[in-house]
Amino acid sequence: MIKWIGRGIGLLLVLGAVVFFGILPGIVEKGQNPVVAHAPYPVSAEAQALHDTLRIGDWHADSLLWNRNLLQRGDRGQVDFPRLREGNVAVQVLTTVTKSPAGQNYEQNSADARDNITLLALAELWPVKSWFNLTERGLYMADRLEGYETKAPDQVKRVLDKDDLEAVLAARAGGSDLTGVILGSEGGHVLEGDLDNLDRIYDAGFRLMGLTHFFDNALGGSLHGEGNEGLTEFGRAVVREMIEKQMVIDLAHASPKMARDVLEMTAESGVPVVVSHSGIHSHCQVKRNFDDDLMREIAASGGVIGIGYWEDVTCDATPRGIARAIKAGIDAIGIESISLGSDFDGSVETQFDASELAALTQALMDEGLSEAQIRAVMGENMLRVLGQILPQ
Repeated sequence: MIKWIGRGIGLLLVLGAVVFFGILPGIVEKGQNPVVAHAPYPVSAEAQALHDTLRIGDWHADSLLWNRNLLQRGDRGQVDFPRLREGNVAVQVLTTVTKSPAGQNYEQNSADARDNITLLALAELWPVKSWFNLTERGLYMADRLEGYETKAPDQVKRVLDKDDLEAVLAARAGGSDLTGVILGSEGGHVLEGDLDNLDRIYDAGFRLMGLTHFFDNALGGSLHGEGNEGLTEFGRAVVREMIEKQMVIDLAHASPKMARDVLEMTAESGVPVVVSHSGIHSHCQVKRNFDDDLMREIAASGGVIGIGYWEDVTCDATPRGIARAIKAGIDAIGIESISLGSDFDGSVETQFDASELAALTQALMDEGLSEAQIRAVMGENMLRVLGQILPQ
């Protein structure tokens, strides 16, 4: 009898492990990154023809966080390399999320809140050294991206400098559907408060870093933190090093005071900054969107604002709604300063995935944007900024 009880307990443990490690991560992702069921969006022959000639760039997707092979077309989430090719995306920023507070919201979060990523790291069987070290988490996701490039160099190319960017664009001009990927970090807490770790992540391929995420960190205040503080002395040291290394400085999730501190520092060197995924406050009046005056200051640096694809920042996540948010950005900030920043796979619900971007091109045409304006927003503005910042 005792033997049978032992076997039963063992079987339950095995089944529990299968569910926790094999099934639960997929269930969690399906719940976190849903695409609303919809009929195919109508795309005219004219819109499709234009879309096929665009050089499309997206400033923000969190797909490296999830336990999927991004070289295969998935049945969950919003981005993988096959879907990027179907959507004609030339350059995609993939960011590493290393910490996310339980109960995260746009109003206020404590840096001491329980971290959601720790449980995910355990469930997805990340390396042990990454379980409780944020730098190691970022480096693990960087390794995953490098692995994709190694396995499929005809599909994926990491963009580390201007030459890599030009190589991707030249290959695509020659008929290739190669996707260039820029590696970024969702928040400077990936540095664990140690400036030397900036060298480590840079050497691993990081070329973009947001300074904060949903909580205050060692660099300074978050838009969703507790004190609306600006840059700390450590944050200033990090910004100086990022300028020196020619990394893209991302102000998404920064407090307004931090954003203005950064703008003051970058003005001396003429370096553009970006807001990788956001919306336009006068169009969608939520805390997540900086006020228009601050967005204009960011635009004055030569930078761009990536318009997101989720309802919290656009107030309408349909292709038509996103097109209207883009048009509002053009009207308020200027055509040269508006870009795309989907936040795909960033725990957001969207109305389409990366394969369906032609629907956005159609919506922009329906809103009356010219071909030149559509080209600028869909990628050329992003490519200009990357060409200014990336190292040679």
